[in-house]
Amino acid sequence: MRISRFAAAAAVLALAVAAGPGAAQDPKQPVTTLKAAEQNSDIDIYKWEGDRAPIPRDFVQQPPLIPHSTKGYQITKNFNKCMDCHAWSRAPTTGATKVSITHFKDREGKELSNISPGRYFCTTCHVPQTDAEPLVKNTFKPVEGLARKK
Repeated sequence: MRISRFAAAAAVLALAVAAGPGAAQDPKQPVTTLKAAEQNSDIDIYKWEGDRAPIPRDFVQQPPLIPHSTKGYQITKNFNKCMDCHAWSRAPTTGATKVSITHFKDREGKELSNISPGRYFCTTCHVPQTDAEPLVKNTFKPVEGLARKK
């Protein structure tokens, strides 16, 4: 089963929190919390991968995973690097998938002329994909209609 980097990082963070503040960490071991990684900018807790074919979705409303590295991408209130390729005006030129029309509606369903502020920060829902083993065993099965043929 494949999981996203976000899920892997969240699991590592949950384990670090569960260990408690008194748990000492061997300085020779890799950083195990996101906060520690932020404080040590030369340490990269992710294995960044190059462009790949998208991993199929496992449930109907699953946000698509990002099939390329986003290392160094900036998303601030004034700039969104993702829109360099995924904006409706740029996608035909870049070959990238256009931002979904659902991202142009506010909470009440009113159509907007630009991306909704609630959908502007892409990495809130979309995360880079990776073909990593799950950190915790689970019995998750995709819905029948989306199950992959073996």
